[in-house]
Amino acid sequence: MKRIAVMTSGGDSPGMNAAIRAVVRTAMNYDIEVYGVRQAYTGLINGDFELLTSVEVSGILQRGGTILQTARNEEFKTTQGQKRGLRRLNEQGIQGLVIVGGNGSLTGALALHRMGFPVIGVPGSIDNDIFGTDMAIGVDSAMNVILEALDRLRDTASSHQRAFLIEVMGRNCGYLALTGGILGGAEIVVTPERPPTMEEVAAALEDAYVRGKSHAIAVIAEGAPYRATDLEKFLQQNQNIGFEIRLTILGHTQRGGSPTAFDRLLATRMGVKAVEFLRDGQSGVMVGLSGREMKAVPLEEAISKLRPISESYFENGQVSVTLTHSS
Repeated sequence: MKRIAVMTSGGDSPGMNAAIRAVVRTAMNYDIEVYGVRQAYTGLINGDFELLTSVEVSGILQRGGTILQTARNEEFKTTQGQKRGLRRLNEQGIQGLVIVGGNGSLTGALALHRMGFPVIGVPGSIDNDIFGTDMAIGVDSAMNVILEALDRLRDTASSHQRAFLIEVMGRNCGYLALTGGILGGAEIVVTPERPPTMEEVAAALEDAYVRGKSHAIAVIAEGAPYRATDLEKFLQQNQNIGFEIRLTILGHTQRGGSPTAFDRLLATRMGVKAVEFLRDGQSGVMVGLSGREMKAVPLEEAISKLRPISESYFENGQVSVTLTHSS
């Protein structure tokens, strides 16, 4: 193998640049050329390739986002689009491809593998919803952004005796909301998996007021059955909570910024392992973290379902509420 390519796809996550850097530097150690595919599957179909050397990846370890940029593409979901992408890879003499991204990106990787092209997936998603890996690139960085926001908002909430509703990312998975709520001492958390009713949220916030607390926090995942804006309206119009209600939507601030030490190390290890898998002749697998070790996870398995939240996390959430109640 003398020439491979790397691309980032789907939503960006902190640490993607570290993974790109690791792929390039590891490949160079084996005298393998690396081409970057710009704009994900759109660039793949259009043949937007760029040779990456140590110069191009120098100084990107600490940068958020992705230097290759990313985009969503509907055409690649079709057989014709996949054939066009495969043609572009063959035209460039590419012999293997590393794709960093979430479930949709890994689905595209599986399609190329089934067409006979060597592909290795690397999980990159702040939601931590990718099955087959303990952690995906970007999760830890996003969680730290959420915790900083929770700590800051609690300060102002206490100063004004307010209850804050904080919406975090998590379209299909409430991992960020639940762990953020546990670590941030929230009164209640709303996740897609186990959503309390609006009345239960109101009761939790009112209970905090009655107990004499100076603030209250509720964390809502964006994929909950009701939007945080709807909850805010419900609480203001239909309930006498005691606290003033304020809503903060963290949005894409959770994606940006410099990756944490954990994400830099995770992305580096996964990028190195992806190249090693290609050199070993593997294809159609994703690099997954299992405990302290990296393992090969079949792409069919990785995209077969979402990674469930550990039951112990929900139990810890109940303990966190109890501790908050007693504080």
